[in-house]
Amino acid sequence: MKVLTLNFLSCAVKTCKSSSDSFPLHPKEAELAKDDVEINPQLLVNVLPRIDWAALRTTSTELGFPTLPDQPPTAEELEADEKMLQELHTLLMEMQIVEGKLVCGHCGHEYAIREGIANFLLPSHLV
Repeated sequence: MKVLTLNFLSCAVKTCKSSSDSFPLHPKEAELAKDDVEINPQLLVNVLPRIDWAALRTTSTELGFPTLPDQPPTAEELEADEKMLQELHTLLMEMQIVEGKLVCGHCGHEYAIREGIANFLLPSHLV
């Protein structure tokens, strides 16, 4: 599961739908792997406006990556700052969680990740 994917997932438990604490899901005991992907600056520029920056900062910190700035870089800033471009590319496009768990900040439910695939099937009492 790519780290980028975490920015689009929230807890599936019914009682968490109205809680802001159910997003983002927090990685726990995450085993990371890096895929070599050719850098595409235009892709990053186009993806950034669709990302919840605060959630990405939280995920980045929890996974042990360098702290991201408070505000997302503009397209011009990103294209001018090679180091920031490379760090975002590595975090979003190359890093993936192979094994571990995603934990809801509201209810504490844990979603297992095995072989890079998160299991979002819920037991019947949580649906």
